Amino acid sequence: MVERLGVRIVALDFAGHGHSEHREGDYALWDYCHDLLDAADSLGLERLSLLAHSMGAGVACLTAAALPERVERLMLIDGLGSVTTPAEGCASQLRKGLEAARRPRSAAPRYPDARTAVAARVAGGVTPIDAETATPLVERNLARDGEGHVRLRTDGRLLWPSPVRLCPEQTLALLGAIPAPVLLIEGETGILGEREPARAARAAVPRLTRKVLAGGHHLHLEPAHAPAVAEAVAAWLAR
Repeated sequence: MVERLGVRIVALDFAGHGHSEHREGDYALWDYCHDLLDAADSLGLERLSLLAHSMGAGVACLTAAALPERVERLMLIDGLGSVTTPAEGCASQLRKGLEAARRPRSAAPRYPDARTAVAARVAGGVTPIDAETATPLVERNLARDGEGHVRLRTDGRLLWPSPVRLCPEQTLALLGAIPAPVLLIEGETGILGEREPARAARAAVPRLTRKVLAGGHHLHLEPAHAPAVAEAVAAWLAR
């Protein structure tokens, strides 16, 4: 697919994820924009085509809205905009974030082997995922310790509640400020669907093409559905 389209793909591990270093302080969604921009600047890329999933899709949307001169087009997989908190809930959200940050930090989960780590991800994930789909995600995120066990590289603070979130009105305004064309690929059983926030988010984007494909939130990794995702992206790029 890469050869056919004549493109180069640069895959990022955001701070605190995968093989990237951990960050002190909070992991605010907008801070990941710097991860993206730092990588682009290091590679000498002035304008970007962004392919992003879930939280990464939110980062891509923020970047495209705030710095439209840097983003040529967006390809988003089962993610659009950001998780929000209504204005009246901001004090409660801040409380959750402050309380989480003041608790003692726990050690990263430790497993006897990668298979056990994958099983834990399947059993405890926020969104449904099967073992075959979860395996590449989990294996990239594992480090072996001196006793032969494996631990997650992920910073545990990523699971803490965000002390501050954008409110729905802010997110819709940001989506409305994206001038770049946007391809949104959703899974039939993904996290968007026909919920009112998702409908409002789609309606806010000026140049949105929506495509709903078989699969769940991780449809781009599901062996039965990943080829259709790749073909949808390729067809849209070739327009």
